Amino acid sequence: MKPKAIALISGGLDSILAVKVITDQGIEVHGVTFSTPFFGPEKAIKAAKAIGLPLSVLDITEEHLQMLKSPRYGYGRHMNPCIDCHTLMINQAGKLMEKLQAHFIVTGEVMGQRPMSQGKQTLALVAKNSGYGELVLRPLSARLLPETKPEREGLVQREKLLAIQGRSRKVQMALAAHYGIREYSTPAGGCLLTDPAFSRRLKDLLRFHPDPTRRDIELLKYGRHFRFSERIKIIVGRNNDDNKALLSLVKEGDDVLHLLNHPGPTVIIPGGGDDESRALAAGLCVLYGGKEAKKVRLSSPSGTTILTAEAPDSETVARLILS
Repeated sequence: MKPKAIALISGGLDSILAVKVITDQGIEVHGVTFSTPFFGPEKAIKAAKAIGLPLSVLDITEEHLQMLKSPRYGYGRHMNPCIDCHTLMINQAGKLMEKLQAHFIVTGEVMGQRPMSQGKQTLALVAKNSGYGELVLRPLSARLLPETKPEREGLVQREKLLAIQGRSRKVQMALAAHYGIREYSTPAGGCLLTDPAFSRRLKDLLRFHPDPTRRDIELLKYGRHFRFSERIKIIVGRNNDDNKALLSLVKEGDDVLHLLNHPGPTVIIPGGGDDESRALAAGLCVLYGGKEAKKVRLSSPSGTTILTAEAPDSETVARLILS
């Protein structure tokens, strides 16, 4: 039977090259990528299509959120639990490997490229904790790492694997030219958990709402956020795109505010507020709408009300704003 591998695909050059190195040995490869509120599959889908790779997209939101609340190996600079996240992804890829009766798992990780999460010991730790240990093969750095089961059993020829390490991209760029790969995403970015502003909002959300819904997390992506109380948060759209996104996420029970007969931000209080928080939300609507308009339309579960509001002082804004 022809050997078959499951390859984790991010859409970046390294994961594409890892697939190429393995398919060069006559091995069938099936790609897998993941979807959560913090990162999506778009880049991976584009990359897989470009190289003709069959791809499965797995939504791991539930598993990822549970891990994110208390990652075993902690967070990176912000709210990014990279070691635990990689472990989870490989575990999910392993389950797909079993389902598709494949033989091993491929990742595009390069030893030493990211010192905190891709050191030699960390790579071994991630493979072990995933539950698939010696079935995890990193083709781009394999000759610098211990021999894996597919190499030992002759499914993969070790001498045709690579020994790339460090942060330089020269070898990868040369390989891309060799394979005729011209378009690929940058190696950094794409995960909201590495963004400082988003991380502050997420940390605040988990502090007061330890079991957030997907909508709670989607709301973190838009507007300015103000923490009024443990229960109440106010979100103010920054621009028209934010306004549209916030309106698309409104559900029954929310308070929604707009300036009356004047362009300005969409302001929402998820789950609704009290009189004091609604007055502040109306004031923020005035503040970010240009201050000349004083009338605000409030749509709440109890109906529509017109409020007269004044912009809050800078001290109040600075005290309550998350980002």
